[in-house]
Order: sequence, then C-alpha cells, then structure tokens
Amino acid sequence: MAISSLHHGISISKNLLKTSISIPVSNHLNIAHHPLKLTPTTYLKPKLFRTHAPKSLTFNNNYRRAQINSLFTGIVEEMGQVKQLGFDESGQSFDMIIHSPTVLQDVNLGDSIAVNGTCLTVTEFDTQRSEFKVGLAPETLRKTSLIELEKGSAVNLERAVKPSTRMGGHFVQGHVDGTGEIVSMDPEGDSLWIKVKTSRDILKFIVPKGFIAVDGTSLTVVDVFDEEECFNFMLVEYTQQKVVIPLKKVGQKVNLEVDILGKYVERLLSTGFVDNIKSR
Repeated sequence: MAISSLHHGISISKNLLKTSISIPVSNHLNIAHHPLKLTPTTYLKPKLFRTHAPKSLTFNNNYRRAQINSLFTGIVEEMGQVKQLGFDESGQSFDMIIHSPTVLQDVNLGDSIAVNGTCLTVTEFDTQRSEFKVGLAPETLRKTSLIELEKGSAVNLERAVKPSTRMGGHFVQGHVDGTGEIVSMDPEGDSLWIKVKTSRDILKFIVPKGFIAVDGTSLTVVDVFDEEECFNFMLVEYTQQKVVIPLKKVGQKVNLEVDILGKYVERLLSTGFVDNIKSR
C-alpha cells in the first residue's frame, strides 16, 4: 500500500482508494512532524519517554516470551547510534530508537535485527530519517547489557541472514546467554587483546579456538582461564574500526552468546542419550 507522510497525518494514496483517508498522528517519541512509517497493520501510539531508565527496576514477570526464528552470522553490518531510549509513562514499555542507514535498506515491520548481539523486532521505522524502533522485554533488560546504553551510544547491527547470504562467521541466534565484564584491553602491534570475565555457567561452553559472539561479533577464542573465570580474544585493526567492543572500557559489560552446538551436546549428555545409544 502506498502511504505518504505529512506534517499532520498519514494520507493513503487515491490510486488505491476512491476517497482519501486522513489519520491524525501524535508527536511520537518527541520527534516533531516526522511520524514513523506505517503499514495497514500498525499504528502510532503517543508515548512520553523518560530520558533515562530508573536506577531500581522492577518488572512484571507475567509475560510471554516471543518466539523468534532468525539466524545471524556475527558479521556486523554497521555501527548504529542510539537516538532515544527509555520507559513510557506507564513504566511498562521500554523502547529504543536507533539511527542506521544500512540495515534499513530493505527493512519491513517485524524484521529481526541483532543489536549488540540481541535479536530484536522492528516495530516502527522511518527510512527518510534512517531510524527504526525496537521494544525491549524485561527479560532482555535483565539478561543483556542493553540497559547500560545511553543516548548517543554506538551499537553493533546485523540483519537476519537470507538463504542466499554467505555465512562469513558462525551460527548466531541472537539469544544472549549472559554478560561478561572486560577486565583488560592490551594492544600488541596494531591488534588488540581483550580479556573478559564471565560466570562458570557460560565459561563451561567456551573452548580455545572455538566460536563466541561478543556483542554480536563472531570471534575466535584464543585461551580460556578457568581459575580466573576468563577467556580472551584478539581484534585485528580492521575489526577494531567496525565494531563497538574497542569503544568500551575496562569494567564495562559485553553480551555473550556461546556456540549452540556446545549446549546441545551438554543437553544430550545430561539426559543419558549417549548411554541409551551404547545399550542398544
């Protein structure tokens, strides 16, 4: 359906309807006179945003987790910039608007985009302003480092892969397993060594020379330090210029997603699958 944005509403083309329809639009998300792009299945709801999330968060756990069937590669397409984020006036909905020219080239409502490795759903977008909006569920805020983002923060962005896409990294679901803390950042030549500390529940799935997604970036683990509960990896100069990890400082968090194959193996072993096979 052809839809054009106006200063005071949305006008549906007369080529499609004999009579035009005007739908008034509120000043959504404090973006004056720039309503986000709509389709017939969506609409704008006026919301007032706090500029910062409250320090103490309490959530209603009575919600259903969305089933997302998407796949990523961990090859970051671009670094976007957070334009606005926060809770609405009800304190229940946490939304984020991101500026990103590249990933919006063929975007549709409902598309999945990995933001710092977290699979999120596009709920509204404006191609003229190169911006899109996503909502963050309470579990996402608890499980990831996205709650630490601020207006102006850079974020890694990647669209879900298509069947024709080259698999340049590894299978990344966008389901963050937890976070890690950067404990050291040491340059060596034009490369950068980074060591991350995480929980034992995550570390058990991390192996030397194995894959890991750090803030959505597909990386190769160099060493694992079990006693320190740490692992490290190296970023070459090119990668440093394309992802957000080098922009962070020691003590900041990163999102971690381990290789899904390791979790499947543990699940099979814990259920006695191997013993059942041997007994046949």
